[in-house]
Amino acid sequence: MEVWALEENHSLFGLLVLSLGNATLIGLGVVEDPDSGVISKNLPAAKYNIELLETLQTKTQGNLTKTEEEMLDGLLYDLRLKYVEAKK
Repeated sequence: MEVWALEENHSLFGLLVLSLGNATLIGLGVVEDPDSGVISKNLPAAKYNIELLETLQTKTQGNLTKTEEEMLDGLLYDLRLKYVEAKK
């Protein structure tokens, strides 16, 4: 029943975007991997997840709510900055 409550408060699209964003943060070494508890960088994986989010942004253009669009735009902006920092 708890899953249904979650879906009522958040769009599934939003959950997908946040999941990919979290995977990107793990690849950037910003947060620990929940499975291993280890913080390590995997820049190719982070880049791949950013590219997935960019693809979603392109393919869903004009079909998102204002909130979903702002969330995706803001997340991509932040992840791109963190990616550039992680490459240094």
